[in-house]
Amino acid sequence: VKGMNSVFSLQSNNADPEDTQDDTAEKLDSDEADVYTQVAPYAGMPKEVLLLYSSQARYRVPREILFWLAIAYTLALVALTSTVIALSPRCLSWWQASPVYQVYPRSFKDSNGDGVGDLKGIQEQLHHFQYLNIKTVWISPFYRSPMKDFGYDVEDFRAIDPLFGTMQDFEELLTLMHNKGLKLIMDFIPNHTSDKHRWFKLSQSRDPHYEDYYIWTDCNATVPRPNNWVSVFGNSSWTYDEVRGQCYLHQFLKEQPDLNFRNPHVRQEMIDIIDFWLEKGVDGFRMDAVKHILEATHLRDEPQVDPNKPPESIISEWDLYHDYTTSQLGLHDLLREWRAEMDTYSHEPGKYRFMVTESYDYHEVDKTMMYYGTPLVKESDFPFNFYLLDLPQNTSGLWVKHLVHLWMANMPRGQWPNWVVGNHDKPRLASSAGQTFIRVINMLLLTLPGTPTTYYGEEIGMENINSASRDPQRSPMQWSGDINSGFNNKTNITWLPVHPNYRNVNVEAQKKDEGSVLAQYRFLNTLHQSELPLHRGWFCFIHADASVFSYLRELDGIDQAFLMVLNFGEESAITDLSSIHELPDELKVLMSTNQVNDGKVLQKSRIRTEAGEGLVIQFSTHTRFNPNHPEQCYISEKACYLGPLSLLYKC
Repeated sequence: VKGMNSVFSLQSNNADPEDTQDDTAEKLDSDEADVYTQVAPYAGMPKEVLLLYSSQARYRVPREILFWLAIAYTLALVALTSTVIALSPRCLSWWQASPVYQVYPRSFKDSNGDGVGDLKGIQEQLHHFQYLNIKTVWISPFYRSPMKDFGYDVEDFRAIDPLFGTMQDFEELLTLMHNKGLKLIMDFIPNHTSDKHRWFKLSQSRDPHYEDYYIWTDCNATVPRPNNWVSVFGNSSWTYDEVRGQCYLHQFLKEQPDLNFRNPHVRQEMIDIIDFWLEKGVDGFRMDAVKHILEATHLRDEPQVDPNKPPESIISEWDLYHDYTTSQLGLHDLLREWRAEMDTYSHEPGKYRFMVTESYDYHEVDKTMMYYGTPLVKESDFPFNFYLLDLPQNTSGLWVKHLVHLWMANMPRGQWPNWVVGNHDKPRLASSAGQTFIRVINMLLLTLPGTPTTYYGEEIGMENINSASRDPQRSPMQWSGDINSGFNNKTNITWLPVHPNYRNVNVEAQKKDEGSVLAQYRFLNTLHQSELPLHRGWFCFIHADASVFSYLRELDGIDQAFLMVLNFGEESAITDLSSIHELPDELKVLMSTNQVNDGKVLQKSRIRTEAGEGLVIQFSTHTRFNPNHPEQCYISEKACYLGPLSLLYKC
């Protein structure tokens, strides 16, 4: 090598540069005479040597093989990813993954000792939602209000009533909730304002901009009844205003004048209010009393239910067919506007803004279903389903099946169901249906498909208090057996009396009891969220009779399925499911509302339940029920499970 280096040195010093390059090229092209063919590759070799060896087949071929393998692997990975994305069902949103828990703020927790619950009190109890595995909290109104209707008469849509705290308290609560993975839904009350609202005062005085913000019409001061329209709370929907010299419409209290949504300025005002709260970070709205938002402009009398009844005796909303005061043409256009506005805040991942509508349509379930929107234009994510509130009317399995089927059979294809068994306007089910049935009703609520809604206190079986007002279901939350049930630990004041049973029926006591209503609620909620068949699988009717309602939850591709057997009757029952060939002969109880029956093995031909008892039975089978009984089964979005890859896919 030294000799070679000497030769190169001599050539480079004495020869012409072009001759040197030609000589080097000739040496490199020679397979036998060139000295480089005798030298093995070595670290630091010059480019010429590297090129010589890299062009040889034994080096070139493996390199090309690795290159094309890398290309093929990349293409296969892209194809697999695209296929998985194309075949995967839509991910569930946050409002589909957890119950909605309704907080009535006056009654949840009092932090300052004035006897009324407040925002700081809610903040103190956020751990309760985490304990229950609740992710979504709906808080009833806390706007500034004269409180004629406990916050549903809004004086200022952009302010917090001092009774509940300050805007800073709200912002701290919202921030802390988001830090804990909780979502906050507010009440939005578009139909009316308080008569103390600035808009109403300006409209009274005929301010040019605000003159038509409300529904005004000429009337006689001595007989202020332009037509026969009746308020939800009874008597005429019209009140004479001495300042303006006209009557204004109010479908609720006279202190709650209806807004005129045919005025574009009113429509914009409400959109601006939606923007105000969404910009603060609110996760969604419950749209209150939406069917009342528009009225017919002709102001004609509504038809009487009993045509023979004297017109002057029409004083109840049940006396009329509300053809001109509810569900008017243009209502759904308004809701779509609000939905579109909320969607502009929903683009960021995890920041979807939820919208639910409230409308009691009773037997006109088709009107309720319209709030889902159309396949092309979306409205609410779902309208509240109030039909289970009728459970106490008839305690039987057939009645429960009817109420469930009423929603599932009428719900538009591909939409998401929901279930409500209590709220601030209706008696608590523990009182109306009885304590015997509170556990089985919670089991029904948490094992049906869709999103359940829980009114505060239902997780422990709270009951109505004795009260002549409309508030017996709004008594203070029962946190412990301490003074005022732990609702107010600072003074001996509560805005409503605490129920006398609070020493036994409270959160603290039930946390210590594995068989309590609270423990069973928590178990069922966790089960619902953790098991694919329960939170996005098929729902199939299995059996219903005078006592028992039974249904199945399963998902194609998963052997594990769940059978619910719920006794809503007044006595024990034995259910024979031997005709259901998809069920194994022996069934093991995963959970019973009667704790002593947990883990029992039952024959499917003889499933015994006591009055008010519910069973969750988990079983394994390779045979699915839904393919052979499509008329008995429902699913919002069909999906199958691929076990080896732990993958959900469209099927």
